[in-house]
Amino acid sequence: MTNRRSTPCFASLIAMLVGVTGCSREVAQVATTELQPTPDTVIAAYSEVTGAAWLGGDRWAVIAPLERAVGVVNFDRKTLGRFGGSRPGELQQPFHLFRSGDSIYIADWLRRRITRWSLAGSLEGSIPAPERFRGTLPKARDAAGRWYLELRPAPGRDGQGNLDSAAIVRASPDFAEADTVVRLAPFDLAEVQTEAGRRFERRLLSGEDQWDVLPDGTVWIARVTQNRVDWRDPAGRQVRGNELPDRVLPVTQNDRDVFLHRFEPGLRPTVEQIPFAAIKPPFVGALTDPTGRVWVVKNRAIGDSLRTYQIVDRSGKLVRLVSHPGLGRILGLGNGRALVGEPFANGVRLLLFRVPGDSSSAGT
Repeated sequence: MTNRRSTPCFASLIAMLVGVTGCSREVAQVATTELQPTPDTVIAAYSEVTGAAWLGGDRWAVIAPLERAVGVVNFDRKTLGRFGGSRPGELQQPFHLFRSGDSIYIADWLRRRITRWSLAGSLEGSIPAPERFRGTLPKARDAAGRWYLELRPAPGRDGQGNLDSAAIVRASPDFAEADTVVRLAPFDLAEVQTEAGRRFERRLLSGEDQWDVLPDGTVWIARVTQNRVDWRDPAGRQVRGNELPDRVLPVTQNDRDVFLHRFEPGLRPTVEQIPFAAIKPPFVGALTDPTGRVWVVKNRAIGDSLRTYQIVDRSGKLVRLVSHPGLGRILGLGNGRALVGEPFANGVRLLLFRVPGDSSSAGT
């Protein structure tokens, strides 16, 4: 069964503001660590890097969808090359990558397939998008070879389908069998009147649930509305996480201006017709560390020079706060290091930071 979500009301915002009371005491009880920078930096001529996976040693795979590129960063040699080396035609429009065991999987939207690569960059096979899932490509795979996909409802001509919840689906290695693992929250939508009629559009700067899968098949879901991390093990047992302490950040005019300047001037009047969210989501991403805990990437106000992460364990409890300076955010974790992508005028700086010892197991 799908769930319908109404537009957030003012009372909900007041409740969130009230819920901030007492957060400082809870945060004070959690250890706080600032990641230590290393001298390793590589400049990438990409407009944005959206994800990364550790390849072993000082090597990382990074993906830049706008440039249709997957690169391999070697911090020992201070180089950035093409992942896959001499097979550039194998990837035409990659948009997502992940590591499972000793393989890297890259989803290619244009070729409608997912390719499997060795950590050294050798192509080991490809799998076409399964038709039974409307061509949706997997986003994760567990150690048993089961695939995990995020199935969004068909939006329809007016976007109203996006009022329904999405599903995380687990499929067998051959995609012959599948079951729904858990439901995700619908997008935060606003009704917009256009020349073509009424449409439901996603509110600008609103958030969405994040999720990933551990090797044993345990799924975690970072809930953006409830601001917590829930868990579901392979047997179906569920753990509801504790609400994470946060300050409420309103969406300011500066936030709106920065967002709109990402678009060409001719497109901005069209974008401006879509309402912005009233407040920022509590987080803008989340990722799994090698020990199986979740690093929740916290939102921040414009001008903040520190990025903060809340580390949550399998009981759904906040166990540590971690931060690093700069405008970037962590893209991947491995080998006791955090790979940070920091945008600047000429591209993206790829930086390595040391990770605290209790979060730095070498394997993934």
